Amino acid sequence: MVTVNHELPLEMIRNRPQLVPTLLRGVFGVDVPAHDRVTLASESYADLNPAELRCDATVLLGDPDAPSLGVVAESQLRPRIEKTWSWPAYLALLRLRRKCDVTLLVFCPDRASARGCAAPIDMGHPGWVLRPLAFAPEDLPPVTDPATARDLPELAVLSAPAHADGPQGEAVVRSLSAALDTLDGDSGPLYHDYLMSQLSLAARKLLEETVKIEDYQWQSDFAIEHQALGEARGEARGERKALLNVLKARGIAVPDDVRRRVMACTDSDQLERWVTRAVTVDDINDLFD
Repeated sequence: MVTVNHELPLEMIRNRPQLVPTLLRGVFGVDVPAHDRVTLASESYADLNPAELRCDATVLLGDPDAPSLGVVAESQLRPRIEKTWSWPAYLALLRLRRKCDVTLLVFCPDRASARGCAAPIDMGHPGWVLRPLAFAPEDLPPVTDPATARDLPELAVLSAPAHADGPQGEAVVRSLSAALDTLDGDSGPLYHDYLMSQLSLAARKLLEETVKIEDYQWQSDFAIEHQALGEARGEARGERKALLNVLKARGIAVPDDVRRRVMACTDSDQLERWVTRAVTVDDINDLFD
């Protein structure tokens, strides 16, 4: 089953392959030369069985026809013994096909998974040991500069949950706002779902407050649409609360089935009609007539 945690890193790489060399430099200190071109390559290695040998993503640095480095990027939610056999094959076949150095970069959701995936793979030949470069969001540096967040929004989104509650939380959230404003309609919903599933309640509130206090003027279509949706949801929440408060103040009991119906309603116009009716009805059953 495909999950947000698994698909998010892959979508980020497909949207912006420049994320890969940035991570290699920033997290692992790999001396990756600067290149004007960073491109995606085929994810399938058909030299053998393509059903078994298909990596998550491949990124080439430099000229795609003569790259200086090929990176196999994998999204791994937990360590799996099968990967200790397939990962070396990915690298060997990429090296054979592209005639260049190769590296394995593994995205993990937490440090425990990263430690398991980073376990050395002894190839059997003396001195030949593959050490996967596995990392978790906690290993990423906090993005505190809005300009950096705009240039590489994927890095800001990926690292924000790990740092939004830390000492640099306000700067991280402010930069995250800038990153969100660069997203388009395709990647925006996926990135947003990731953030909402990973950010703490305090961080989500801080993000909302930061946007309001700074009177942030969204520019991208996704951000404008998301802002409108958030405002509509906030309005509906207020009207549901007002409705239940009116009924409580008038001493009208609210059965569980009625409460569920009220809480499930997202139509502001309908909720407003119910609030108006709640002022005069004496029987809860008359509320919906």
